[in-house]
Amino acid sequence: MKLHDLRPAAGAHTKKTRVGRGIAAGKGKTAGRGTKGQKSRAGASSPPWFEGGQTPLHIRIPKLRGFRNFNRIEYEVVNVGRIGAAADMGRLPEGEKGAPIAVTQELLRVAGLVRSLDKPLKILGGGELTRPLFVVADAFTKSAREKIEAAGGSLQVLEIPSSPLAALGVDPVPADEA
Repeated sequence: MKLHDLRPAAGAHTKKTRVGRGIAAGKGKTAGRGTKGQKSRAGASSPPWFEGGQTPLHIRIPKLRGFRNFNRIEYEVVNVGRIGAAADMGRLPEGEKGAPIAVTQELLRVAGLVRSLDKPLKILGGGELTRPLFVVADAFTKSAREKIEAAGGSLQVLEIPSSPLAALGVDPVPADEA
């Protein structure tokens, strides 16, 4: 076998179909475009998003309304009544005799009342409370404060400082001197 004897496999190369060259050629007259219509004309094409003249999708769907407040704080919320029920069932660890039960976000997570520790905790005033609790949270509603204090408990708000604090052992510099 010599180099000039090499040929591609039979059927590997086919000639390009020449359309519009008469009826005998097989693709004459309409040249494979069908009859009439926009796509049968020379130079006619429509963009991919064109829907044939019906109202397009981007106009049929309504605009988004309103706005999203980027300063909004997303809280993890728990009702006082659910905390009291969990304490009555023994799902929260008991403290010393006579001392109120300490409630933190971690303990509520273990008890299954809070889903995550990533968001700040807010205590709501729904439900009834019968036993004293010491609740530590980021925020409380007014009714939650009243119910916790009426049951003989106390609460502590975890406050995030609004301005930087001085390091330990350093006297803070007044604002007018700085």
